[in-house]
Amino acid sequence: MYVPSSSAQRLTGNYSLRSRREPFAPEAQPQAKRPSVVMRKFEVASLEHDGSVRHAEHIGPAIPMFEAAFSAFAHGSLITTTRGPVAIEDLEPGMKLITRDHGSQRLLWVGKMKIVPKFAENTAHDARMTRIMADSFGFTRPERDLMVGPGARMLQAGATLSEEEPRLVPVNQLSDGMRVIDIVPPSPVDVYHLCLPRHATILANGMDMETFHPGDTFQRNMGQNMLSLFMSLFPHVTEPSDFGSLSCKRLPLVAANGLEVA
Repeated sequence: MYVPSSSAQRLTGNYSLRSRREPFAPEAQPQAKRPSVVMRKFEVASLEHDGSVRHAEHIGPAIPMFEAAFSAFAHGSLITTTRGPVAIEDLEPGMKLITRDHGSQRLLWVGKMKIVPKFAENTAHDARMTRIMADSFGFTRPERDLMVGPGARMLQAGATLSEEEPRLVPVNQLSDGMRVIDIVPPSPVDVYHLCLPRHATILANGMDMETFHPGDTFQRNMGQNMLSLFMSLFPHVTEPSDFGSLSCKRLPLVAANGLEVA
């Protein structure tokens, strides 16, 4: 439409008239796609304040920090309780476990997930399992083969004279192909972890193994949304500090991609 010059002056003011054809503008650069996060199911059994047990399923990211909280002991591991050895899949919050550090402690939380080898092909999911052969660390240590996941640590004496105190070491870092063997299971395996009121060492098939603790400063590596999601998996705690302190020194877990987890 034609506009007389006098009218054009009135229209322009703080605007500029443009012809029908817009001036050339460079094409917008395509934005890099954010890597998608694969989600997975986590199962939780927790002890309520009234002594009842709550069972719940949660959906969370399939990343090492989350999976480490659920992947210590394979189905069938025998955990020493005040009633004797009990298969981990039969443990219920409220039962008392024998600890090396603090006597008997009440079990507050049982976490469970599946290690799925095929699922690991296109995700950060760690499908490694480790088998500790019977008597590998002395008579009845372990009493029978013990299968653990990537979240498992065992208590080990200091490696040198300067390291007199024992420390917790990731089991998969002890693999030697003879006594401690890394394997990838041919089919999905249920794996578990356990929380007590205080971080401690318990007996699994006669071996001193760690209960779950996310680490003293785990929250520093998480954004607020991710931290809230992680904390929602543990109904028995409200703040990161509620996990308490570590019972002894430990080496960090290392994910399949080589990065430290906690």
